[in-house]
Amino acid sequence: MTPSLIGRRHLAALPLLLPAGCAVAQGGAAATTPAQMRGPFYPVDWTGDADADLVQVTGEAARAEGQVAHLRGRLMAVDGTPLSGARIEIWQCDARGIYRHPNDRTAQRDRGFQGRGRLLTGADGGFAFRTIRPVVYPGRTPHIHVLVEAPGRPPLITQLYVEGEPGNARDGLFNRLSPTARERVLLRPIPADRIEPGALLAERDIILA
Repeated sequence: MTPSLIGRRHLAALPLLLPAGCAVAQGGAAATTPAQMRGPFYPVDWTGDADADLVQVTGEAARAEGQVAHLRGRLMAVDGTPLSGARIEIWQCDARGIYRHPNDRTAQRDRGFQGRGRLLTGADGGFAFRTIRPVVYPGRTPHIHVLVEAPGRPPLITQLYVEGEPGNARDGLFNRLSPTARERVLLRPIPADRIEPGALLAERDIILA
């Protein structure tokens, strides 16, 4: 099933999610997604347009700068049970390397980029965001922040990274993770013209203990 979105737009027309991003440990059990720090630019304002489509903002004529990327996956327990009705939030800098946050360079921000989005997972644990391919932020390799709040479970905050980025080798937070943990937060974007011309598709399941 498609996820329930918080906001005005729905992505129900997109193809079903695939399990390609699921990390599996020995014995067939899914390995949990590692936690990381929230960072200094967690959104302080969720009013207005804050749905799962970060590329088009209500009231803005131009859409976001940068390459469109569809981020999809499933939220599951470590035993493979899908976790429905969970809230997932993402936030990231825009194509100029600026966060939607009063402590960043607000005057230079891309007004066409929503900066943060949230949704509720579907019955199959599925989620789907439309955003941009993350870009370099001063001192950091490209990444997307993720917050997961599932009923009856402690919140998870993590970050997702892009495989092959030169900055990965120098990024302190990424390299604090073990090699196996890094694998669980890597995105491997592929061309997705079947979804949207010129867009990318990145799939990554999120696994909770």
